[in-house]
Amino acid sequence: MFGVLQGFALILGIIGAGYLTARFRIVEGDQRRVLNSVAFYVATPALLFSVLSVSDPSVLLSPVILVTSTSAVIVASVYVIASRLWFRRDLASTTLGATTAGYVNSNNLGLPVAIYILGDAAYVAPLLLVQLVVFTPVILAVLEATRHPGDTGKGSLVRGALLAFGRAASNPIIIASLAGFLVALIGLPIPEIVSAPIDMLGGAAIPMVLLSFGISLRGQRALAPGSGRAATFTASGIKVLLMPAVAWSIASLLGLGTHEVFVATIIAALPTAQNVYNYAATYRRAETMVRDTVFLTTFASLPVIALIALLLGE
Repeated sequence: MFGVLQGFALILGIIGAGYLTARFRIVEGDQRRVLNSVAFYVATPALLFSVLSVSDPSVLLSPVILVTSTSAVIVASVYVIASRLWFRRDLASTTLGATTAGYVNSNNLGLPVAIYILGDAAYVAPLLLVQLVVFTPVILAVLEATRHPGDTGKGSLVRGALLAFGRAASNPIIIASLAGFLVALIGLPIPEIVSAPIDMLGGAAIPMVLLSFGISLRGQRALAPGSGRAATFTASGIKVLLMPAVAWSIASLLGLGTHEVFVATIIAALPTAQNVYNYAATYRRAETMVRDTVFLTTFASLPVIALIALLLGE
């Protein structure tokens, strides 16, 4: 549990540094978007290529990935239904809300959880791969389509989808993820002269996103009236309560072993990934709602993870 606390302290410390950066006017207003842009177009692609290029593609066949991926799709669908019934939003905002409900922080929080609670860092690799290679292209395709609505408003839905996926295919995050996955798949060695600068750039991705997140908190009270609190509370509740319950149910129904059920449930309880905020800030859609959901789930997930570890831990 100490490792999990370290992971949370790391995240909150950098967010706090970002807030102080804004508080002392080192960075003001929309200047923070420079951090988001550099993270989105440069540092994050480098990080994803570094991670995926040395991963084991066979982990995609793990039964845990089936459970966690299915759980993510189910809870995202629940959010969409709830949104349609109680707080209708445009397509981009609904997509980002559904993403916050099912897209887990499998990197900077998932890794310490996997190491110190699950006993093996490889447990988060499958979901990391699926989120990057499968979920992210779909999310970015939708956001790209809403960025240029004129392209998808004419002709058939199929044509619109092709246009959106075509734009998403040129996205540096998608390109880097697929390139890293292919390198791992064929076992292509990368010389250090190439990998070293990529690794260094990748190391800046998470700090930049967290700093920008902290800067965005300055001058804006979290969960303020009119900020879409219904959507935020719904997404947060689905993420930290419903998703682990769904994962536990599916894993149990599939007859997985006690340890695999435990692993799937813990992974599903991880908070919303900060990457979702980076997408929202880059495309300038539902930023406040996504920011508040990331903030809320980061705090709320800790007692939930502790409770799961107490009830299901071996």
